[in-house]
Amino acid sequence: MKLSVYYKLIIFHVLLGILIFAFKPLATPYFLFTTVFFIYKIIRVSKKRKAFYVLLACSYVVGIEVFLRMNGGTIFYEASKYLVILFILLGMFSVSFSSKAFAYVFYILLLIPGIYVAIAEMGFETNIRKAIAFNLSGPVCLGLVAIFCYRRNITFNQIKIILLGFLLPLISMTVFLVLYTPDIKSVVTGTASNFAASGGFGPNQVATVLGLGIFVLAARFFMSKDGLLLRLVDLGLLGFMGFRAIVTFSRGGVITALIMIVGFIVVYYLKVNKKKRLNMQMSVFFFLTALFLTWLVSSIQTSGFIDKRYANQDAAGRSKSDVTTGRTDLLAFEFKEFVNHPFLGIGVGKVKEVRFNETGIEAASHNEMSRIVAEHGLFGVFAFLILLITPLVIRLNNKSNIFFYSFYAFWLLTINHSAMRIAAPAFVYGLCLLNITYKKPLKGKKVLKPNQESA
Repeated sequence: MKLSVYYKLIIFHVLLGILIFAFKPLATPYFLFTTVFFIYKIIRVSKKRKAFYVLLACSYVVGIEVFLRMNGGTIFYEASKYLVILFILLGMFSVSFSSKAFAYVFYILLLIPGIYVAIAEMGFETNIRKAIAFNLSGPVCLGLVAIFCYRRNITFNQIKIILLGFLLPLISMTVFLVLYTPDIKSVVTGTASNFAASGGFGPNQVATVLGLGIFVLAARFFMSKDGLLLRLVDLGLLGFMGFRAIVTFSRGGVITALIMIVGFIVVYYLKVNKKKRLNMQMSVFFFLTALFLTWLVSSIQTSGFIDKRYANQDAAGRSKSDVTTGRTDLLAFEFKEFVNHPFLGIGVGKVKEVRFNETGIEAASHNEMSRIVAEHGLFGVFAFLILLITPLVIRLNNKSNIFFYSFYAFWLLTINHSAMRIAAPAFVYGLCLLNITYKKPLKGKKVLKPNQESA
């Protein structure tokens, strides 16, 4: 992508953030425009490039999902997940998929028994259709994305543009957050997750997607062949986005982003030639400097509360007994339900109802791993093992995807602190399964080529 186009896209999305802040109802028409635009592109583009446009469309929807949610722009709450499913199905019907992806077909089938249990056992006070749709939209989305991406070939340049699809709408959201809460000091009074600094929306979801944007900017910074001045633009955006992610006081998304970045740097450093390694060493210095300054500004703007938050202390500086902020109790409750109902589980969407009936507390699961085993029993255990192991097996045979460990870490860590409330972990998981081809070798004389056949 030409630099002029990149900067024009940045400017457009900065303006988009400003416009939606000034006129909130604009979010819905933009969601509808995005839907129609990408459907048109997927249908009209040549078969050779169709898979790329499907993945680009999905990445953009994933990037903009939380921004539109916080502004009521998605018509209904789970619309973005269904839109990703629609794009993937269009791709499947147009360019097919690998017949070897049967593991993920089996994964989806393993989710079905839990539906019958839910229908049979769910109380009258629960909306069965809504509960099932809400709890299965994420897992089904993941399964379909995985089937579509399974060992599919994509070029290095294409995956970089797909990553850009994540980033651009997150720039809009970051601008919106600044306009929504320009003075962080005025809204920070403790160490709890801060809704005011998160655009009035869930800090966990906001920090999660901003963390994904931070990773994309870091990857762009290290991979870029442009001059230092132009690369510093990405580094500046990273600091800007990182600051807004940190001040949500939701740690999961920020820590996940750092782990993704470390994983990418290690893999990329081992793949590139000696000259690029020397350049990377200097890049690491600038990167660490940017991180330090970002944290310093965050600490000053929050009057030191953010330091206490990451040290697991309350506002008075006392250490908290539970670093997971209550998630351990939710995890223990769900594993207890699995022990009590080991074969078929308690049914899709029933954990929340059972927890309320037994404890009087209405709390959604933060952990997809414990939720799936509680609601699906042994079927859920096998389903989760498929998700956990299959990418690692693929990685043994094909190491072309330099983003593999970063994507895999994002999925695994995100579902353990934010479940699958947003489409991001489902889609990013699928990206683990891609084969990436390179026009020029990253290291040595041979061009990296996947040893598996294309979808």
